[in-house]
Amino acid sequence: MYRIVASDLDGTLLTPEHSIAPYTRDVLQRLHQKGEHFVFATGRHHIDVAHIRQNVGIPAFMITSNGARVHDADDNLIFSRNVDPALIPELINMVKDDETVTIHIYRENDWLLNRIDEDLAKYHKDSGFSAELFDPENPPLEDVAKIFFIRHDHDYLTTYEHKLVEKFGDKVSVAFSTPFCLEVMGAGVSKGDALKAVAEIKGFSLEECIAFGDGMNDVEMLTAAKKGLVMETAHPRVKATLPNNEVIGSHADEAVARYLEKHLL
Repeated sequence: MYRIVASDLDGTLLTPEHSIAPYTRDVLQRLHQKGEHFVFATGRHHIDVAHIRQNVGIPAFMITSNGARVHDADDNLIFSRNVDPALIPELINMVKDDETVTIHIYRENDWLLNRIDEDLAKYHKDSGFSAELFDPENPPLEDVAKIFFIRHDHDYLTTYEHKLVEKFGDKVSVAFSTPFCLEVMGAGVSKGDALKAVAEIKGFSLEECIAFGDGMNDVEMLTAAKKGLVMETAHPRVKATLPNNEVIGSHADEAVARYLEKHLL
């Protein structure tokens, strides 16, 4: 029934320690051997995801930066949409004086941030992908896949979400990847649109796609796919947005792999 399986990473496919567990790796390898097409669909940077894919040991397309980048199984860039350079200074200026929020930028080959955040190392221990500092008074303008803001206070960040939507409207795409990470991409960017592009390239339709996710940045993908499954640990806002979508178990219990083994293998 399904030829393409797309999954978010953090909070979905990865363990709470942000790694691929052996059972999940085994299921994904068997899925590939059966002829299914797996797609990593994440807010992470493609350099980071490429290491995770290598660890899994299967060829797979990568939807990264929430759909701003798509790479094929050979790491060829097949889709790219950047944040409008003219908007970047305004986006940075809105937050740069708030010392409680860390500002991050993903470019094609770089991860930049305005201050060191030691807590982020645990997310990238397997890939070794690391960040460099940038000057918020002189931010890079070209080749920006996304800008994101981190503070461990969801309600606080929602005030910025409202300000961003009010100020920039449809000039940008705004979504939470986790309750503590607010992300800004170029206009029209989403995992859903990227999944459609991948399906078309592979000669399939969205009717042949199944997807898994837990964040607001997954909503378009979970809606676009024929079947979109929500993690038990998803934020209540995700479940409220997708009240008719099936909810499965936790990433701590490798619920994605268990669902795939039961229904696709």
